[in-house]
Amino acid sequence: MSSAPTALPRVLSGIQPTADSFHFGNYLGALRQWVSFQDDFEPFFFIADLHAISVSHDPKKLADRTLVSAAQLIAMGIDPERSAIFAQSHLPEHAELAWILNSLTSFGEARRMTQFKDKSAKDGEGSASIGLLTYPILQAADILLYRPQYVPVGEDQRQHLELTRDLAQRFNHRYKKTFRLPEPYILKSTAKILDLQQPSNKMSKSGSSPNGIIDLLDDPAVSAKKIRTAVTDSDSVVRFDEAEKPGVSNLLTIYSALTGRTIEELVASYDGRGYGDFKADLAEVVVDFVTPFRDRTRELLDDRAELDAVLKGGAERAREVASRTLADVYERVGFLRAQA
Repeated sequence: MSSAPTALPRVLSGIQPTADSFHFGNYLGALRQWVSFQDDFEPFFFIADLHAISVSHDPKKLADRTLVSAAQLIAMGIDPERSAIFAQSHLPEHAELAWILNSLTSFGEARRMTQFKDKSAKDGEGSASIGLLTYPILQAADILLYRPQYVPVGEDQRQHLELTRDLAQRFNHRYKKTFRLPEPYILKSTAKILDLQQPSNKMSKSGSSPNGIIDLLDDPAVSAKKIRTAVTDSDSVVRFDEAEKPGVSNLLTIYSALTGRTIEELVASYDGRGYGDFKADLAEVVVDFVTPFRDRTRELLDDRAELDAVLKGGAERAREVASRTLADVYERVGFLRAQA
């Protein structure tokens, strides 16, 4: 007698559509891990367009970038048959649960969140939007709607997951046990990718200069040039030393992440050779990676109907879970059930 198949643990993650392309920091730091999640988890991957409007934005660009983000997720190996890929705004349940969690969160808790403090520092807290203040609470709703077992987190997201767990416990205690407490999924081999021109800083859209960042949808020749002109040092020895040789170490990290070769193996292979050979070879590796990725993304964007169908199908799968969760929440906080 065969036993029933065991349900896979659920995992959830999202990315904002705030740029025209994912970059190497996004991809090597987190996104490529999403592909492997499909083997061992039930994955829900969303494009966080609700989060994207917490700061000033261009509506036309937001819509375009949401589609580009979906195309890139598929191009990098996310299979719509195995994973729900959807736009956050296609499910009003996210905003509805966020309002309820807002009512459980103190102003002090929200104000202490590092992201709010960092992003409001530039122009002052008084000019920051309430959306920016409550961003982590919407993020908690994103997570708790799907009752996932795991949430992939980097160091900068730990505080948000802690708030999510606190709000889940608070709701469960005040009303009735409703939410599972999501556990952090620590990425085993996360590559920390730094700015090519300022390797003391993380590669990022907001903090990197154009020459310091490699976009996956850049012209491959442009990406190769950025590698060849990346900051190194006056020495010519290829070795890994984050303190003394941050630029070379960053390039070694990228090389290793793209090829699967260990940093030790790479260092040994360039023994007695200079930066010229090293950068030329890495530039070729980068071109070999970005070219098919870029071609596949463009192919997907040329078929708007198919992309729309993927997002619609992903939203339907997500809603099956999210609507059940929200129905439980509405009943437990005392909302009158709507009559058909």
